Amino acid sequence: MANKKGRRRFGSTRELPSGRHQASYLGPDAQRRYAPHTFATKRDAEQWLSVIEADMLRGDWLDPLLSKVTLNAYGTRWIAERRLGVRTREEHARAFRLHIAPYLGGKLLGEISTETVRTWRATLLEEGRSEIRAAKAYKLLRSIMYTAVDDGKIKRNPCRIKGADQEHSPERPTASITQVFALADLVPVRFRALILAAGFSGLRWGELIALRRSDVQLPEKRRPTAEEIAAGADRRVLIDDEPVLLRVPRRLAQLSSGQLVAGPTKSAAGVRTVALPASVTPDLRRHLARFVKAGPEALVFTGEKGAALKRGNWRKSVKWTVVLKSAGLPEGFHFHDLRHTGNMLAAASGATTRELMHRMGHASVRAALIYQHATSERDREIANALDKRITSSRSPGVSDPEDGAAGVLVPVS
Repeated sequence: MANKKGRRRFGSTRELPSGRHQASYLGPDAQRRYAPHTFATKRDAEQWLSVIEADMLRGDWLDPLLSKVTLNAYGTRWIAERRLGVRTREEHARAFRLHIAPYLGGKLLGEISTETVRTWRATLLEEGRSEIRAAKAYKLLRSIMYTAVDDGKIKRNPCRIKGADQEHSPERPTASITQVFALADLVPVRFRALILAAGFSGLRWGELIALRRSDVQLPEKRRPTAEEIAAGADRRVLIDDEPVLLRVPRRLAQLSSGQLVAGPTKSAAGVRTVALPASVTPDLRRHLARFVKAGPEALVFTGEKGAALKRGNWRKSVKWTVVLKSAGLPEGFHFHDLRHTGNMLAAASGATTRELMHRMGHASVRAALIYQHATSERDREIANALDKRITSSRSPGVSDPEDGAAGVLVPVS
């Protein structure tokens, strides 16, 4: 927009010795900003200034000087300042260092386009990164760039590649109830309760090894009822058939250095109380009496010398690969697969989505739905129950409906 003297009201242009045109304007702080590139004609330069002026009037203007920070500097600071667990912070720093910084770290935030991100992701896959690793790196970059949008450094998040955030993990194996008990029988006796708790509670390794005596609520033993005595129960023996409650207020995270760091659960939903089946209550009771020190703060699961468990050392001490084979489990079965087992068994037992979310410590329904969809055991139970109703509703001597009119039971003469 030009005034009567031919001078622009907003910004200015000038012709360079090359014949191309440069555009610039004064920002709200009276500092001059230049267009990121030159223009073939004066009209093109003026149109660019008109767009900038319109952005200012709408309140959509972003200071281009703010975007002149490298992704390396911004991403490193983002990871350091973000509210994260120590293990998650370490994982983010590693992913950024290995998979993002070498390719995009030297670029200014304002230079990273959707095309740039697409090329970077394709390069990761071409160089042999797995789909899962590429997806994790992409999600980290997307989170960093969303914050850059909030900080006014860029106008739009360039991470807009459909499907790039999807992690297609191979389905993990689960154990049967028989295999969980077999595994518990094969490990050293001080770890029997750990296996049972993992297999039937769905707790994570870090949550289990952080449990303290005060987090375990044992039920009161009860005297047998008259009906149980009549059925043969010994009136002198107390019955231990109520669930143990495990309170999960914290977890222990193991860093790459091997150091264990206590901290909060992965999310607010992770703070929960989970009930163990009454069948394993006697095992937990014996474990507390034999292997756990006195005092409410004593760790429930420890090594031979009373120290907190570390995953790698524990696997060696129990001869994990050997006991897996003896229990009939595949060689690649991980301790974390016991968590999957517990969640699968809960789903098969008829737990609702909300109940699964509670036991798993998830705020999102996504993971709970995976277990509900993955289990066919419960579906078979429903089919069997339906079959019983069908059988009981059909009187003897009734033929199949297909022998007569559709949907009509025809008596056999």
